[in-house]
Amino acid sequence: MGVSLRVGPIAYPVGTGAFLGAFFDTVSARLEDGRRGSRFPLLGELYLEGELGAARLSAAASELALVREGLAALPPSAVVWDLDDPSAAPPWGDDIAPTITDLSTYFVTSDGRPLLDVMATALDAGTRVDRAVQIR
Repeated sequence: MGVSLRVGPIAYPVGTGAFLGAFFDTVSARLEDGRRGSRFPLLGELYLEGELGAARLSAAASELALVREGLAALPPSAVVWDLDDPSAAPPWGDDIAPTITDLSTYFVTSDGRPLLDVMATALDAGTRVDRAVQIR
């Protein structure tokens, strides 16, 4: 079943729960030394709690910019599909598009958009309309 980032009635499709989990597991493993939320507490809260209040979305967007920068410095082979099972591989294995040049471009939503862009859009929308961002 697919999940979306939601701001009120607006849904931003992401993909499967496992796909979104792999994004957050990669961030945790590669940018937070395996300690989810230690460097990016607001993004960690969004993932773990499934919601982040409007008052904290601007700060979460700043965290997301740092995540983008950090992931851009890592090769696609550094993806972590499951933090609890380091041997787990994505369902597509190493068969990725040539446009995926680093981890910042690795995660693409079910409708073909870069996940980092979708997340930034949802955080911005929530800030502008003063509504929480939810994962559903």
